[in-house]
Amino acid sequence: MDGGQPVPSPLVPLGNVSLDSSMSLEQKTTFVFVILLFIFLGILIVRCFRILLDPYRSMPTSTWADGLEGLEKGQFDHALA
Repeated sequence: MDGGQPVPSPLVPLGNVSLDSSMSLEQKTTFVFVILLFIFLGILIVRCFRILLDPYRSMPTSTWADGLEGLEKGQFDHALA
C-alpha cells in the first residue's frame, strides 16, 4: 500500500456527506428493510428468552379432553359418528 493511508470504503458514507445525497432509492429501501428485520429479530429474541425463563406461562391450562361433553378420555370410536 502507499504510505499506510486508509482506503475509503464505498459502503461507509463519509462523515461530512449528507445521507440523502449519498444513497440511492434502492439503498434506502434495503436499509429500511434490514432495520425492520433487526427489529423483528429483536422481538423474537425477547420472546424466546421469556419462554425460556417461564415456559409454563405460555402453555394453555386446558387439556384436549375439556371440550368433550359426556365422553370419557380415550373414547374416540363414537365421537365422529
